[in-house]
Amino acid sequence: QVQLAESGGGLAQAGGSLRLSCAGSGQRISNFYMGWFRQAPGKEREFVARITGSWDGGSTEYAESVKGRFTISRVAAKNTLYLQMNSLQPEDTAVYYCAATRSAFATTAATTYAYWGQGTQVTVSS
Repeated sequence: QVQLAESGGGLAQAGGSLRLSCAGSGQRISNFYMGWFRQAPGKEREFVARITGSWDGGSTEYAESVKGRFTISRVAAKNTLYLQMNSLQPEDTAVYYCAATRSAFATTAATTYAYWGQGTQVTVSS
């Protein structure tokens, strides 16, 4: 199995930036399709970003609410997935989760991902 551990969350002001990290262990994350999700109090877990296709030649996909502000990336040598968050807004406040699946048929739905980290809190003040 693969274990995922998010870090990098914290408090930011509106317009600020944070970079989240998702460190994999047990397996190389290059063997998985990876994504980021978030969940605010009282709301369903929602899609943020994912890397589609194979490790080589894979493309990225973003939720409309974060497109142009967030960037998903990975560094194989560090076995780590990243989410660079710029121009943060109060509505970005949530617990952010890293997710992984071996299925090539993963989508933006959280139910298509089998492995999850514990989450990291992001709070954006106005």
